[in-house]
Amino acid sequence: MENKPYRSLNAYYREVFGRKTAKISLDGGFTCPNRDGKCGTRGCLFCSAGGSGDFAENAALSITEQIENGKAQTADKWKDPAYVAYFQAFTNTYAPVEELRRKYEEALACDGVEGISIATRADCLPEDVLDLLEELNGKTKLWVELGLQTADETSAEYIRRGYPLSVFEKAVNDLAERHIPVIVHVILGLPGENRETLLHTIDCVNRLPIQGIKLQLLHVLSDSDLAEIYEAGEYIPLTKEEYIALVGDCIAHLREDIIIHRLTGDGDKNTLLAPLWSLRKRDVLNSIHKYLKENGIRQGMYCKID
Repeated sequence: MENKPYRSLNAYYREVFGRKTAKISLDGGFTCPNRDGKCGTRGCLFCSAGGSGDFAENAALSITEQIENGKAQTADKWKDPAYVAYFQAFTNTYAPVEELRRKYEEALACDGVEGISIATRADCLPEDVLDLLEELNGKTKLWVELGLQTADETSAEYIRRGYPLSVFEKAVNDLAERHIPVIVHVILGLPGENRETLLHTIDCVNRLPIQGIKLQLLHVLSDSDLAEIYEAGEYIPLTKEEYIALVGDCIAHLREDIIIHRLTGDGDKNTLLAPLWSLRKRDVLNSIHKYLKENGIRQGMYCKID
């Protein structure tokens, strides 16, 4: 566990690739059924104008050009890292399968790219796309990232996720049948949720055949609909102390084998309204690790699966 009381992403990548690994965030030029009118036009309540791809490369560039730009940004940090092409912005399986194939294979053809991670929605995995993902999984390291955010149906409706929990569960099981690793996104601090609601989500995750999780603080971004609710005084973001305690609860209740890919997230400083303490990411991570140590928290210590 790399001297950490949880299964960290860095240690996991070293197991997989044998060296430091960098993810390059890409914008494949896709849209989303929650944007194009299929199930909505305004996106999820918290989603930015960039479709949660605010740190992705420019979509006007080719996939190859985006990857080269990403590699240049890490050139001074690490010598000869492995690269994971991360299709991040919007819904990255929401296109004709041949378009998906072309863009995925272009990424994998780039020097140094040894894996691919694809962020998508649980309702955007038809059979032909699953077939393509299974094919990719047979020739590279593949991860599919699914945005659960919450297992509470009332919360899911409020944030306009656009599909029920049953659709998410089916997507995870469909991927598991094809031996495709799944990373689940969970948001901490959603309006109306509390510790019990969050731990219910963690319990649901524990019961599914998933391999990774991203814990994400809810950011209020100026170009999201959540901003209006926040500015009206109808939503109060988590304090740093509240967030750290919730992360500790998640880790303690999370299944031991699940890789923790993220303990917090980045908000674009140009659009972040709150909580501003989250901009000090290194301080937040150090505080989380201090809290875990002081409270004797280790992954799975309270995990119970009937």
